[in-house]
Amino acid sequence: MEGSLRIVVLATAQFAIPTLTALARGEDQVAAVITRPDRPAGRGRKLRPPPVKEAAERLGLRAVQPERVSRPDGVELLRGLAPDLLLVAAFGEIVNEAVLAVAPLGAINLHASLLPRYRGAAPIQRAMLAGERETGVTVQWMAREMDAGDVILRRSLTIGEEEDFGSLHDRLAAASAEAVLDALDLIRRGEAPRAPQNHAAATYAPAIRPGDLVIDWRRPAAEIARQVRAFAPLPGARTTRGGELLKLLAAREAPGGAKRGVPGRVVEITGEGFCVEAAEGRVVVLKAQPAGGKPMSAVAYAQGRGVLQGDVLGAGETPSGPGSLC
Repeated sequence: MEGSLRIVVLATAQFAIPTLTALARGEDQVAAVITRPDRPAGRGRKLRPPPVKEAAERLGLRAVQPERVSRPDGVELLRGLAPDLLLVAAFGEIVNEAVLAVAPLGAINLHASLLPRYRGAAPIQRAMLAGERETGVTVQWMAREMDAGDVILRRSLTIGEEEDFGSLHDRLAAASAEAVLDALDLIRRGEAPRAPQNHAAATYAPAIRPGDLVIDWRRPAAEIARQVRAFAPLPGARTTRGGELLKLLAAREAPGGAKRGVPGRVVEITGEGFCVEAAEGRVVVLKAQPAGGKPMSAVAYAQGRGVLQGDVLGAGETPSGPGSLC
């Protein structure tokens, strides 16, 4: 297809903003941005617009918020916009076949993993929890089955050894913008491939549940450190101390091998923070957030809240004597 494309973008979350910004400054026409309705948020439960709506308004793009785009009125809205192509990126709604059939060139999707690995709602966090060293983004043609469409292109990134979700999310979002522009160029030239995925190699990344955030100190230290990084800075992996919620926002596995200890017991207060025993190995907590408080260094938390050797974190916490040092 020669000339610029008329695109309707379906997006909601922060992840899509670099891509939306790149499109607004590119050669294609963004006919409209379809995003989710404003929702109550925060302690006051005031209506808050989705991040993409605010970004669209800053960029001078039309933002439309149907309750569900897959309903008949949503499909008619899309048809009225007369797009050549739909782009779906961090939208938060599973769209149906009627939506996919609206645009003559079809619909493409931006996904934050190297498909077919980590299909689903939480690919970044699930890859980090699994200890992956590489991830990336995929631009795919959308199909009826979620994240199972033919691939246009992939871009890979290495996950830093102590990188957290926030950092990786932002790097993947930036890579996504470049990947989408490259994919659109291929589509305009009629050269976009349709490479089938190896469905036998697919893995899945289900949405994060509240229980996924709770630290089980009976697990190995390496897994706990990955859990902390996968949920930092938000929503935060969590444990308890003295029966009160405590979020851990930065941590690493302590050197010295897989020593067995009392799960959850604080064994040392250091210049970095405090060291906690896991079932195998120890975790150095570097940043924490107490209930009702702000994020702070683990050193500041330990000093301000009187953390002592022998304190035990987590479910079933009981007093015990100090262990050996990290």
